[in-house]
Amino acid sequence: MCPLCASDGGDVLFRDALLRVVQVDDPDYPGFLRVIVNAHVREMTDLPVADRRRLLDAVLAVESAQREVLAPTKVNLASLGNQVPHLHWHVIPRFADDAHFPQPIWGERQREPDLERLAERRQRLAALRQAIVARLARGADASP
Repeated sequence: MCPLCASDGGDVLFRDALLRVVQVDDPDYPGFLRVIVNAHVREMTDLPVADRRRLLDAVLAVESAQREVLAPTKVNLASLGNQVPHLHWHVIPRFADDAHFPQPIWGERQREPDLERLAERRQRLAALRQAIVARLARGADASP
């Protein structure tokens, strides 16, 4: 059974007929989100063209909200699906002081993160949720 068909894959911030945006439970990466297609599809080209555009617009809206609310050094976008072949995008705000920077979060740890900074970022998660819902409710417009 596909884990993203069997469960939401995280705390749902937004859901519509096509997709959902979920908060990933990763203590080192507050604001790490996934945009997950609700139907079980493996690849972007499995979607009709309009749904591809809607999905990418949602990914960009999430990135835009992260940039506005969290002010990361960089945002990483990834759609791998090698371990879970259900179409989803990772949208990960990265900071120069995070545990793996500049390496991918799945790579070797570079340092222990600053707990105060992590706590400050966690305090912004409610505002991030509001920014994402506002953007996606108006049709995934990525601009603020």
